[in-house]
This record gives sequence, structure tokens and C-alpha cells, in this order.
Amino acid sequence: MKLACVVFSAEGLKIAEKLKLSQAFIVEIFEKHSYKEQLDNIFSNYKGIVFIGAVGIAVRLSAPYLIHKAIDPAIVVVDDLGRFSISLISGHLGGANDLTQSLAEILKCQPVITTASDGRNIEAIDIFAKNNGLYIESMEAAKRLTSMMLEGRKIKLESERKLKLDYPFLTDSDYDGVIIVSSQLNLTSDKPTCILRPKNINVGVGCRRGKQRDEILKAIEDVFALNNISLNSLKAIATVDVKSDEAGIIEACNKLGCSLKIYSREQISKVQDQFASSDFVKSKIGVSSVCEPCAALAGGEMIVSKTANNGITIAVAKER
Repeated sequence: MKLACVVFSAEGLKIAEKLKLSQAFIVEIFEKHSYKEQLDNIFSNYKGIVFIGAVGIAVRLSAPYLIHKAIDPAIVVVDDLGRFSISLISGHLGGANDLTQSLAEILKCQPVITTASDGRNIEAIDIFAKNNGLYIESMEAAKRLTSMMLEGRKIKLESERKLKLDYPFLTDSDYDGVIIVSSQLNLTSDKPTCILRPKNINVGVGCRRGKQRDEILKAIEDVFALNNISLNSLKAIATVDVKSDEAGIIEACNKLGCSLKIYSREQISKVQDQFASSDFVKSKIGVSSVCEPCAALAGGEMIVSKTANNGITIAVAKER
């Protein structure tokens, strides 16, 4: 993690330099005479911010930049005598609690973590999601279910993947709330529910040259809606090497926030016989299929075979 250390005193500067010398983090130090001009840069470009001084000044300086717990940076305060490392903002999703522990180990000081779930040794939903690469569909729902867990209420965990939640009151009957881990789009429950999306869906894409981003997005969205798949579970879009510079595919990946995987025609040729072939495609690029082999190579079991939509072909594989 890249850290910005904001210091207000000579003693604070010594602590920041000690953190830098530890080489546990990439540390840039902002001193009293120059930090104010750098606050926009600090809050835009650093995932971890350490204020070495009083909690009050850290709160006042941070407040205008805080947006939401899902995207705020990890903010930790260390007093300039090096006695305490205090998790201030984004303890879970931003990683401030972990950063607090790490700084305490380096500085040989007392970590201070006040999040309710940590105090009760309960794995909060946001931590559970972070540890398992899950997308939280509703932060409000996650907050509600976590509150129920803090009250010791009975919770059911329904998951399409084998996951373990560190909570002592999990049950499959007579429960008060449900945590669902699923890539299915439409889910119902008569209890308070938090839906978490595993990133386990890979999409193979083939298309005619020049297809625009919005056309590709629509083709993917249509296939997902038809097959009851959540876009929030999309992990990667995969295609053939001759499409590696296809602007529409690249822009679709950026829009969807997923990775782009490129497979060579040699890789595709080794698996293409398992899928429907096209003489036309083979005459153009040397392999007989694109979307299905690419989806398979990206990983998972094929759940949607080749689907054509206005010059775009889509296939979907799901990792188990």
C-alpha cells in the first residue's frame, strides 16, 4: 500500500521516517509547511493516509474529502509520541484496521480499533465480502444484516460457493436474516437479505470489426438478463488476439469494471473442436470459433452457449 504521512511536528516527522525506513509501505511524507496544498492529491491518489498528530485535526482535515465507506481511503492516526495507532476511517473495506495493526507492530505501540464487529470477534459482512472477493449489492443491506449479527440474531448463509462465515449463530431454520452469495440475477426472500455477488462469470466475445461499446454492452446485458445472471458477478471478458485492439471491447470492459483476457489463435485451436464451428470465421482469422473457446479458456463451466446478436457473439462460463 502507498501511504501518505501527514506530520505536524518534529517528533511526528521522526515517526514518519521510521515508517519509511521499515520498507513495509511506500511512504511519502507531507510536512506542516506544505501539506495543505497537497490535500487534494493526498485524498485522490493514496489508499492509505496516516496523520501523525491529534485525532481532532485528522477529522477536520479529512471531513471535506469523505464520500462513502465503500470508496474512502484508509485513514489512521498516530499520536506524535508514538503511543497509539488509531483506526479512524474505512476500518473494513478500506483496510484501516489492518493498517492500524501493521503500524502498531512497526512502532511498537498500542493499536486502537473501535469497530463493533471486531470488538465482538464477529466477521462483519463487508470483511467477509472483502476476504472472499464478493461484490456487496447494497451497503445498506450489509449494514442491516451486520447490525443483526451484532445483536446475536440467527442468520442463514446461502452460497453457491463453499465459503465460511465466522459467526456463531448461523442456521438453516428459524432465522431472522439471510446472506445470499449468488450470481443469479433474481433472488427472493421473505427475510431481511444481503446479496453478495461472487466474481465468477467469464464472457467470451466475438464481433465484427468496428462494433461500438454500447452495442457490445447491450449484447452482454441481453444475454445476462435472459439467463438470470447478474452483471455484478462478471469477472472477465475474453476474446481472440486479433481483437486485442478492438476499441468497443476494451471500452466495454472499462465500463463494466472487469478484466480483459486475450487468447491466441493457437490456444483457441486446441479447444475449438469442443464447440460449434464456423467456416466463415475460420476463413477470416484461422480458427473456427471465438466466443465459446474464449469463455472456456477464461475459466469455468459453459452455462450459455454461443448467442448471436447483430454481429456480436456471446458465450458465458461460470467458475464453481
